[in-house]
Amino acid sequence: MCIVYDTKRDRGIRRDGEMADDRDATPEKSDGVRALRRGLAVLRHINACGSTSAAEIARALSIPRPTVYRLLQTLEEEGYVAFSASSTQVRVTRLAASLGDGYAAQARICQAAGPVFGHYAPRLVWPLDLTVYEDAAMVIQETTHTRSPLSIDRGMIGFRLPMLRTSAGRAYLAYCPPEDRQAILGHLRRMDDGEDRPFLDDAWLARCLSETRKNGFAVRDGGEFRPKTSSIAVPVMVGQRVEAVVSMIWIRSALSLAEAIRAHGRTLAEVASAIAQAGAPPPD
Repeated sequence: MCIVYDTKRDRGIRRDGEMADDRDATPEKSDGVRALRRGLAVLRHINACGSTSAAEIARALSIPRPTVYRLLQTLEEEGYVAFSASSTQVRVTRLAASLGDGYAAQARICQAAGPVFGHYAPRLVWPLDLTVYEDAAMVIQETTHTRSPLSIDRGMIGFRLPMLRTSAGRAYLAYCPPEDRQAILGHLRRMDDGEDRPFLDDAWLARCLSETRKNGFAVRDGGEFRPKTSSIAVPVMVGQRVEAVVSMIWIRSALSLAEAIRAHGRTLAEVASAIAQAGAPPPD
């Protein structure tokens, strides 16, 4: 079927009067459609990953990196994605999350964490992490490691923390719904990691989770993970659901657990509360 172009309106029209599809469109229209498709593919990929980088998007979707940056710039200008305040990671915003289920709650919390961390980091000095649960691990989504003068780690975004041997994992397990907790523990038992076995003891678990709920925070201070450091973690509660966990990490030789709790425990709880309030869904 032949195509006749209407130069006044610059669009393809079949002789039978129907609009041509994008395969029959002008070069300008084809470029626009391709850009839209690529933009939507980028948005879907970010939503599926939770957070990712431009380089990772380019590799995963086979799109040139300069094109990915242009697409991300447009998506950011339109309010659909936001770059991390502390890394090259990008995630969907609550505007994009509102288009479907996806990572809506997590996206709001992660987006809220950057400014809150920026406000509190000078007071706490020791590095902070915001983690979310993902496939039997706590994954770091925001951090102040790159800004803290006391951090011994860098490049922590995306780092996976074990559930049973970190304060973040313990805090999440203590506050998540019982059915979720049983599913996670069952998964960890099937994985049968030798380093986890001592912490899967029923009596130890019951005592740890009970103390965490009683205190309002979880601790790591026995050299079970990264022996040179200790940490405390507070859940970020939105309503009755734990959406993320905020942790503070310090060098064990510089500060005892009791000193850390006494000096920073209340402030860390304020950080978690501020993130929860800033990341809460808008009222209906």
